[in-house]
Amino acid sequence: MADQRGFLKHTERELPKRRPVDLRLQDWREVYEDFDRTVLREQASRCMDCGIPFCHMGCPLGNLIPEWNDLVYKDQWEDGIDRLHATNNFPEFTGRLCPAPCEASCVLGINQPAVTIKQVEVELINNAFDQGWVRPVMPTVKTGKSVAVVGSGPAGMAAAQQLTRAGHDVTVLERADRIGGLLRYGIPEFKMEKRHIDRRMEQMEAEGTVFTTGVNVGVDITVEQLRADYDAVVLANGATNWRDLPIPGREFEGIYQAMEFLPWANRVQLGDDVTDADGQPPITAKGKKVVIIGGGDTGADCLGTSLRQGAEIVHQFEIMPRPPEERAEATPWPTYPLMFRVSSAHEEGGERVFSVNTEKFVGSDGKVTGLSAHEVVMSGGKFEKVEDSEFELECDLVLLAMGFVGPEREDFLDKLGVDYNERGNVVRDDNFATTVPGVFVAGDAGRGQSLIVWAIAEGRSAAAGADKYLSEQTFLPAPIHPTMAPQR
Repeated sequence: MADQRGFLKHTERELPKRRPVDLRLQDWREVYEDFDRTVLREQASRCMDCGIPFCHMGCPLGNLIPEWNDLVYKDQWEDGIDRLHATNNFPEFTGRLCPAPCEASCVLGINQPAVTIKQVEVELINNAFDQGWVRPVMPTVKTGKSVAVVGSGPAGMAAAQQLTRAGHDVTVLERADRIGGLLRYGIPEFKMEKRHIDRRMEQMEAEGTVFTTGVNVGVDITVEQLRADYDAVVLANGATNWRDLPIPGREFEGIYQAMEFLPWANRVQLGDDVTDADGQPPITAKGKKVVIIGGGDTGADCLGTSLRQGAEIVHQFEIMPRPPEERAEATPWPTYPLMFRVSSAHEEGGERVFSVNTEKFVGSDGKVTGLSAHEVVMSGGKFEKVEDSEFELECDLVLLAMGFVGPEREDFLDKLGVDYNERGNVVRDDNFATTVPGVFVAGDAGRGQSLIVWAIAEGRSAAAGADKYLSEQTFLPAPIHPTMAPQR
């Protein structure tokens, strides 16, 4: 390292400030202010040249973190983005959305605040785009082989870019009207502005990837057509089968899944004509008493969106107990820590309610007007009701943000004939091949609901598997990670 005492001189972990809450609630722009370049170099210098960089283990992509930290400190930014792109196709996505398991594994984090790895990453790619260093990487040969990638989320985009660069003719088939999957319509604009997807698409199209939207594979294109038209198929269709809450009153109007609610706000910001005379989308939190059931990232996305739309009040329910303020003993270094976290949306308002279970919804004239719930405790691995803890809460909008239970099967996967594991995900082997010859799977469809960094890593690995199938060998890099076991 250029400064071997950097972590001793700069003991504080510094991150960019978030814009004031009252200001950012008036728009949908990303919440962070610009970060001073001098401070960033100091933060990069905190990377301590440890003998074994556990951040490599923490990152599913195997990002070469100490190398590009060193290059940023030395002001060698173009070399830095080259090292970052060597393992990560889309650092502008992960730098904004990844929960940074690499930082949880940082050796410095044993007794000091961890290195700001994620911030260095996003500043590297932001600067690279500003400087014009993100250029098309053209294939040196053309194989004449064709590949269909089904789904255009981060796994599909990563697989498509890798296979295009290997010389194959790649077509991405997306059933929505725009490319990006949950990045486009699930992630709110205030977490990642969609221009980042668009400019990466421009690079990929210049490289030769073809994007086709509005195509529901299995309906608009039959399975037989798909297999006949392409030499290989990569499934990157995600785990979009959402978890429901089948309790009394579920049929009332005003109860929606998160992914029935979130896309409308994104469409408004994209300029789609979907609003009413008051400028509101079909499902809106404006003036509503909102309850969000689910305490994870999707629930926080619903919270930030509801507050920007002008909700009267928002409660976010979580059945799990409130995590500890510091790393829980059950998740020691270098594992990802269970601990209490406050996202930008949580800063902005709403009330978080832990250890609570919803019993039933109540309503009037077919519309939800409230819910009944009670407190719970964990006992013997099960949730048990706390006696005399029942309460009722008035609400007229309920958003279910309880995650997903696997990929949708009926129209496509069942017809394709792939096998599923006990969790309902598509079975794949060490090469990410399914049980159907020539068909590979990447991301949530095979792994189950997971992180964006895993989606990109699996997209790269599935691309290597498909390339080997088509060409009998592959030179595409595939992440090697101790927990990247095939989901049989």
